[in-house]
Amino acid sequence: MKVVLPDNSELELPEGATGLDAARAIGPKLAEQAVLVRANGQAQDLRLPLQDGQPIQIVTTRDRDDPDALYVLRHSSAHLLAEAVRRLYPGVKVAIGPPIENGFYYDFEFPEPISDDDLPRIEEEIRRELEEGRDWTREEVTAEEARKRFEAEGEPYKVELVGTAEGPISFYTQGDFTDLCRGPHLQNSSPIKAIKLTGLAGAYWRGDEHNTQLTRIYGTAFYSQADLDAYLARVEEARRRDHRKLGPQLDLFHLAENSPGSPFWHPKGMVVWNELEDLRRRENAKRGYVEVKTPLLYDIDTYITSGHYENYQENMFFVQGHEDEKPLALKPMNCPGHMLLFGERRRSYRELPLRYAESSTLHRDERGGTLHGLLRVKHITQDDAHVFVTEEQIQDEIHGMVEYVRFLYDLFGLTPKAELSTRPEKRLGTDEQWDRAEGALEEALKRHGMEYTISPGEGTFYGPKIDLQMTDSLGRSWQMGTIQLDYQMPERFGLMYSGADNADHRPIVIHRALLGSLERFAGILIEHYAGAFPFWLAPVQIRIIPVGEDHREPAQALKERLGDYRVEVDERDDTVGKRIRDAEVEKIPYVIVYGDKESDESLAVRKRGGDQSTLSLDGLRAELSEVATL
Repeated sequence: MKVVLPDNSELELPEGATGLDAARAIGPKLAEQAVLVRANGQAQDLRLPLQDGQPIQIVTTRDRDDPDALYVLRHSSAHLLAEAVRRLYPGVKVAIGPPIENGFYYDFEFPEPISDDDLPRIEEEIRRELEEGRDWTREEVTAEEARKRFEAEGEPYKVELVGTAEGPISFYTQGDFTDLCRGPHLQNSSPIKAIKLTGLAGAYWRGDEHNTQLTRIYGTAFYSQADLDAYLARVEEARRRDHRKLGPQLDLFHLAENSPGSPFWHPKGMVVWNELEDLRRRENAKRGYVEVKTPLLYDIDTYITSGHYENYQENMFFVQGHEDEKPLALKPMNCPGHMLLFGERRRSYRELPLRYAESSTLHRDERGGTLHGLLRVKHITQDDAHVFVTEEQIQDEIHGMVEYVRFLYDLFGLTPKAELSTRPEKRLGTDEQWDRAEGALEEALKRHGMEYTISPGEGTFYGPKIDLQMTDSLGRSWQMGTIQLDYQMPERFGLMYSGADNADHRPIVIHRALLGSLERFAGILIEHYAGAFPFWLAPVQIRIIPVGEDHREPAQALKERLGDYRVEVDERDDTVGKRIRDAEVEKIPYVIVYGDKESDESLAVRKRGGDQSTLSLDGLRAELSEVATL
């Protein structure tokens, strides 16, 4: 058999050769450093056989930033955690332990509760395992063999997993711990140079609140101590920037149990909100969008027509009116209302593309355990739009949306990427329609030269989508907006337009939200900027601090002369130093200290970050006009 290497050369191997065999054939050093093989672009355990003609890539310890290389390192680290816990806590029952973004976890049922204070002891046991050294071996067994083994060991969660497993069942063993696992795993533990347990949480078995609550231990691992140190520094910085802390501290919003998952926006927070809304409306108008407003409540039949009742009802809020009235539901999306709006009268091809925009309140019944500040809420507001197009208009319209994305994200110093999400198993429409829709989205991305990956099966039930990702100032990736191409909903609502041939034609709709949820976007911006918003977005742009009581009147007069901006005068009786420090904590871009020496010709100006200068009022205005420009 032959496999194809990254340089397109062919490597001849014996039939049934594994990834490790391929690495050894290339060279002993490569085999020693190999951690997994990519076969046909998919991560695969080195111990598994390759197929004739497969393109392969050997991933090694040198690829320490490669997501797949980190995945296998952290997967093996999770198994070391389970072995350590089994050693330290006789009678513990083990559940599952996968790698996740930035780390791994393992779920356990402990005989007695443990706390964060126990983590250093467990971590020390893992280090002992690393000092001893571990090798991973793989074997395939029958379901019956696996079930009997775990029943004998008193591991009910593993028994249950065996009962639902599909395909070959494999064990991985290291030290005195054997786990039910598909892999992949390291050859041995030597590549694990740095490991850290990061916390505890409760987790229901299989995510079902009716099942036993287990203890989840989180951790992370790296190929070097320097990488772990850098990661922990980023985590600490992210903790410092946490919008749930900064939001109340900066008087932007608060959350309360009176209305779970629904923020209370304060006046300063509404400044940020309204600036984002003004940006949305202004830029939409430039691009030919028209503002509409549709109801919050619809009857169930509307959601049956749209497909939401069948595919999304577990996330919807239902409302029962008077006894003689039919039940209604709060809208989780704007699309059904926009379909009804389009279908309200006969349309002409001359009206297309027709771009409806609406920033409306949406309600989604997210489970309490998933709520997270502004990032996961029950009450959301999207910069939503639905564009009705002909088949011929699809490419130009999506191209314009991608250009719009680049413009918006650039304003905030964010780097966009795209993920093309294709047809899920549970979907509406024919394969031919999905082929056309997926092809159109991919063609638009290629035409624009935008970096993208493909996420199989992650599309919506009515169409494929481009999910827009962005990277913030800490290098974290966030899911933001979406562009979805939909042949289904216009058909389900019976929408038509008159073509140039005077015949009826079916429109196609493009669903798009570029910032996504404004609540979520605001939370991300708070963390991205660490609360230090750019001048145009800052709730308070200038604060004037009068030195004494006699300076309050001229300070107020200066505020009036700076009336184009958001200006406050701090007339508290606290010391000047304390008021300056408070302004720094509140991250106000400009602070003017006004005393005996100050006048329109000479103002003491402090910029955020500590830079001080003396400017005339005209000089200050000239500088502000530059930083106030988007």
